[in-house]
Amino acid sequence: MGIKAAYMVPHPPLIVPDVGRGGEEQIIPTTKAYERVAEDIAGQTPDTIVIISPHSVMYADYFHISPGEHAHGDLGRFGAPQVSFDEEYDKEFVEELGKLLKRNGFPGGTSGQREKELDHGTMVPLYFIRKKYRKGRIIRIGLSGLSLPDHYKLGMYIRETAEKLGRDTVIVASGDLSHKLKDDGPYGFAPAGPVYDKMIMEAAEKADFGGMLVFDEDLLDKAAECGHRSFVIMAGTLDGVDVKSEVLSHQDVTGVGYGVSIFEPGKANEDRRFLKIMEERVKEKALAASPYVRLARETIERFVRTGKKLRFPDDLSKDLPGKLPSEATSGRAGAFVSVHKNGMLRGCIGTIGPVRENIAEEIICNAISAVSKDPRFDPVREDELGLLEIKVDILGEPEDISGPAELDVKRYGVIVSCGSRRGLLLPDLEGVDTVEEQIDIARRKGGIAPSDDYRLQRFEVVRYK
Repeated sequence: MGIKAAYMVPHPPLIVPDVGRGGEEQIIPTTKAYERVAEDIAGQTPDTIVIISPHSVMYADYFHISPGEHAHGDLGRFGAPQVSFDEEYDKEFVEELGKLLKRNGFPGGTSGQREKELDHGTMVPLYFIRKKYRKGRIIRIGLSGLSLPDHYKLGMYIRETAEKLGRDTVIVASGDLSHKLKDDGPYGFAPAGPVYDKMIMEAAEKADFGGMLVFDEDLLDKAAECGHRSFVIMAGTLDGVDVKSEVLSHQDVTGVGYGVSIFEPGKANEDRRFLKIMEERVKEKALAASPYVRLARETIERFVRTGKKLRFPDDLSKDLPGKLPSEATSGRAGAFVSVHKNGMLRGCIGTIGPVRENIAEEIICNAISAVSKDPRFDPVREDELGLLEIKVDILGEPEDISGPAELDVKRYGVIVSCGSRRGLLLPDLEGVDTVEEQIDIARRKGGIAPSDDYRLQRFEVVRYK
């Protein structure tokens, strides 16, 4: 009982003959691989088929699970309304999974349904599956804009639910690979396209789910991939067990990558608890962090777990007070605390100048704000603490400058001011490569128009990691 097998499949509508009208001939290897997947699923005789689709309802900060008892859909938008599906949802599974997510404070459930009809990321796999296997209720789950570790953790919750209910379950991770593989493809070419396809198919061949978990977000974006987060959720359902993998096909003839693989779970293996391994690496790095970063981390962990502010220095770990520099209590300065998770910003709050009695209090207050009051993000959850990477920037005094020529994007931060409006950007930020970009971002953060008569200031920072 539990996860019987998992599958990585694409979802090009043209693979369905009624849609392709002969165009499907160019991807016959993918079709044959899909038929093999359908046969394998039929051999597993699952009670429940979990389909993870990038084209289901998607939110930036929430995983949507389709509610209800039944679902209908057809390929009418692709010119084939006669290809239709009537499916029964595993309502008990959905309800149990929703309860599990709620108990753990995890952002997922059945709220926010916008489209009841099945999407093509769900229907294309079903087109092949239902030819071989008519039984088994489905579950449809969408992706989110959350981090890859969050997608992996959702997979772990899916498996926990399957095991609790005693469901024989298969996972279908629906998703195309890069959409930028050929100049004459529908989305053009980008160098990152074939790089991504090569990396993800190698990861599939080796069942390297730890590798899937740490793909660079910039690469994913530049490759215009579709299914990576589907694959990571799938990987999470197989956390902590040996996996036998078989790559059935990989094609790029249309300019879009199509990969098909089968994953069969085996015995328990602690070396394949990839989220735990990631947390251990972050912990090792945290132990070697600077005292200011440790102060921010201890503040964050206490606040997220208890809702209480750290009392300085009473609540510090025993060795930290002696390691903090004297300026922590004697000096005053503006400070920024930034929090990242798997390379993605999770919160950042700071002060341009000092507003607290000392640097330590500045860090403590801004650390709490970074994980609870940054309007761009939901508050940090307790289950995220083990994956957080924290930086502390101590700001020098701002100085007026006459123009952009006195800036250096790597060395100086910038403040753009117009009346009471101010926007600030720290130096040496990933993705900000020119002074013009730096000024433009700071200006927009302050709500200052390009035509406004604004002034510029620069400042240096000491960055602690």
